[in-house]
Amino acid sequence: MGKDLRNWTPDDEAFWASTGKSIATRNLWISIPSLLGGFAVWLYWGIITVQMLNLGFDFDKSDLFSLLAIAGLSGATLRIPSTFFIRIAGGRNTIFFTTALLMIPAAGTGLALANPDTTLFKFQLLALLSGIGGGNFASSMSNISFFYPKKILGYALGMNAGLGNFGVTTMQILIPLVMTFGMFGGDSMTLQTASGTLIGKIPAGTETYIQNAGYIWLLLLVPLAFLGWFGMNNIRDEHVSPDIPNPLMAFATMTGMLLIGLATAVFGLWLMLPEAANGSGFGISKWLVLPVVIGLTVILLKLIPGSVGRNLTRQYAIFKNKHTWAMTIIYVMTFGSFIGYSAALPLTIKVVFGFQHIEIDGIMTHDIANPNGPSALMFAWMGPFIGALIRPLGGMLADKMGGAKVTHYISIVMVGSAIGLAWILQQAYVSATPETLFVPFMVLFLVLFAATGMGNGSTFRTIGMVFNKEQTGPVLGWTSAIAAYGAFIIPKVFGEQMGAGTPEYALYGFAIFYMVCIAINWWFYLRPNAYVKNP
Repeated sequence: MGKDLRNWTPDDEAFWASTGKSIATRNLWISIPSLLGGFAVWLYWGIITVQMLNLGFDFDKSDLFSLLAIAGLSGATLRIPSTFFIRIAGGRNTIFFTTALLMIPAAGTGLALANPDTTLFKFQLLALLSGIGGGNFASSMSNISFFYPKKILGYALGMNAGLGNFGVTTMQILIPLVMTFGMFGGDSMTLQTASGTLIGKIPAGTETYIQNAGYIWLLLLVPLAFLGWFGMNNIRDEHVSPDIPNPLMAFATMTGMLLIGLATAVFGLWLMLPEAANGSGFGISKWLVLPVVIGLTVILLKLIPGSVGRNLTRQYAIFKNKHTWAMTIIYVMTFGSFIGYSAALPLTIKVVFGFQHIEIDGIMTHDIANPNGPSALMFAWMGPFIGALIRPLGGMLADKMGGAKVTHYISIVMVGSAIGLAWILQQAYVSATPETLFVPFMVLFLVLFAATGMGNGSTFRTIGMVFNKEQTGPVLGWTSAIAAYGAFIIPKVFGEQMGAGTPEYALYGFAIFYMVCIAINWWFYLRPNAYVKNP
């Protein structure tokens, strides 16, 4: 255990049966909880910000939405360098190091939340660092892709991603529960408005320990770091990681690449955020900033001298393949939607259904607490739970039916769900009793989450069939990196449209994008004479 592997040939059935399957299974089952911890730390701001609102932290709603957006942008950008970690540093080294790094934002978040006077800047910095957990997906998926044969790659990647994505659900269930008692000590705070957990509402006036939302993840991350180091393997074959340096050099290389991603993310955030939120005040459109951030990250990584730069040159060959770009757009539809809605759903429930929307003197107001509103912390976990749970099924169906066909059907469901949700939000955001629309809202959102989960599994299958073994890992990482910007875009768009009083526009826009993805999937993989027929 823990030794480097050579002559790894999982598509050789005799090798797979005698040796490969047991080693691959062990690496997968250490990878899954490590990825789960990454998702939890990356996206826990969706729950933390709701509780900050309940506790009366002195921040505007837009400031709280910005924490979601910062974590989303950081996590997506850090996936770009993480895409290339496996070939440069090895799977075992990568999973151990990136899991251990998550202890920094987890502990820092606990310390910051313990003090209600913590500045917005400190929370923004911690949200930025929590993006390390988002970046881990790219390296984790790339790593697992090398361990399994193509015939069951959809299943393996679906298991890694699907159960890893349970980090979102685990976080959304666990954090509200651990905040109810002082398991890590420290002072409590008093709820100013009602909160909730999976098992029921918590009334205003109850003492809560919000700092536990950060500290709790140390109980998972510390043992996982040890498991990664002693239980996982580097593959030293030419098509995977032929020139792995010693562990300290590998860690130093990954640190440098992560710092490049953090620097470009900070630059993009500075261009977009207002001065009051520690930005430039330029207010440059996110649609202009994101390509700049992505392009800068790719270019600066390529400028790293020596063997790392040469290694990246080889891996950058994926950008010359048209299928890389087609699958990137399609994967934005599936995973980008899943992760974006996961980040935005708790605060959306709170803002739309937790307040009464009443017209006063001809002006629509959204600041009167709704005594009959549902608790976001009781329901927000359901969507990510369904999306993660169903993802392996999407992979298995795609292994049997073909990935593009499954993607086509779920895309149609996503269009219909988004349009229906747009109508519901339009009605709810001008209603004094929005809770009457909450049940259809949640039902449609659960359908939408299920479709994104199925689509995640089917796109993994397509990538595994279209690309050769050397390119599959980097393509998985790259497509997941771009799709992860959904965790930035969707909360940002929801926040902007709610501020404008038109949240339905966000969903209509997403529905139009899904229609574009249906056309791309059909053109590349389903039409007569497609480039690759239903891979």
